[in-house]
Amino acid sequence: MDVLKLTEEIIEGKRLTREDDLGFFLDCDLEDLSKGADRIREKFVGAHVDLCSIINGRSGKCPEDCKYCAQSAHNHTDCEVYDFLPGETILEACKLNEKEGVHRFSIVTAGRVLNGKEFEQALDAYKTMSKECDIALCASHGFVSAEQLHQLHEAGVTSYHHNIETSRRHFPNICTTHTFEQKLATLKMVKAEGLKVCSGGIIGMGEDMEDRIDMALTLSEYEADSIPINALMPIPGTPLENQPRLTEDEILRTIAIFRYINPTAQIRLAAGRALLTNDGEKAFAGGASATITGNMLTTAAAATIQKDRRMLTEMGREV
Repeated sequence: MDVLKLTEEIIEGKRLTREDDLGFFLDCDLEDLSKGADRIREKFVGAHVDLCSIINGRSGKCPEDCKYCAQSAHNHTDCEVYDFLPGETILEACKLNEKEGVHRFSIVTAGRVLNGKEFEQALDAYKTMSKECDIALCASHGFVSAEQLHQLHEAGVTSYHHNIETSRRHFPNICTTHTFEQKLATLKMVKAEGLKVCSGGIIGMGEDMEDRIDMALTLSEYEADSIPINALMPIPGTPLENQPRLTEDEILRTIAIFRYINPTAQIRLAAGRALLTNDGEKAFAGGASATITGNMLTTAAAATIQKDRRMLTEMGREV
C-alpha cells in the first residue's frame, strides 16, 4: 500500500480496522510514515500539544504481578512504599503544575483498586483541586466500580486513566493476576460514565509489531481519547530487567502507526522519552500530540516542564 495515498484517505475519512491488511506498516519507509502521521496529527488534533503531569498518590506493595512494575509486591525492587499522600501535598503539586502551564493533572495510585478511607481522601483531594485550581483532572486508581467512577466525576475528574498495556495475545505473558477482559470492562464503564478514556500501554516487553498494531486497533475500537505510549525502561528486580531497550526507529514507527489507526486521539509520549533524540522531538514531528511532563513533581519538575515547553515552542507547536 502507498503510505502517501493512505494518508490522504485517512484525512478524507477512512478508518483502519481489523479487516484491513496492515502488514505494510512493518517495513514501509519510516520517513514517509512519520511525515504522513504528522499530517494526520495536524489535520485532526492541530498544533496544540497537551501537557499532563502525575503524582504518585500511593506507592508500593501492589498485589498484582505485572512483570514490568517496580511497585509490584511480587518483584524485588527498592521502590518507595507509602500510604495515600496528605491532601495538602497533592494540592501543592497541582498548583505548581498549573503555574507552569500544564493542562491536566492526575493522581496515580499503586494497587488493584483504591477503596475505603483512601478513596475518600482521593475524592476530597479532587474536590479541593477542582475548587482551587483551573486545570483538568485525571484519575488512575485501578479497577474502580461504576459507582466510584461516578463519584470521581462528581468530584471534578474529567478523564480516567487505565492502560491495557499490550495486545490481548501478549497480555498473559505480562500479568496473570487480572485479565485483558477486565481491563476492557473498565474502559466500557469509563465511557458509560461520560469520562474521557486515557488508555495505552508499554512497548518493548517482548511483544512484536503485530502486537502493537493489535493494541492500537483495540484502543480505536474502545474510542480512547488519550493514548500514552511508554517505552520500557527495564527496572532491576523485575522479570523484565534484562529486556533489550528499543531503538529510536522502533519507537517512532510505533507512534506513527498509532496515529494512523487512531487519527483523532491524543498520542501521548510517556516513559522512555530518554530513548528518543532531544526527549522526543522526532516523535512530535511524527504523530505525537501530547506528553507526560514534569519529574513526578520533585523540585526538578518545573525545570522539566519549562524545557518541554521551550522545545515544543521552537518546533512551532502551541503549549
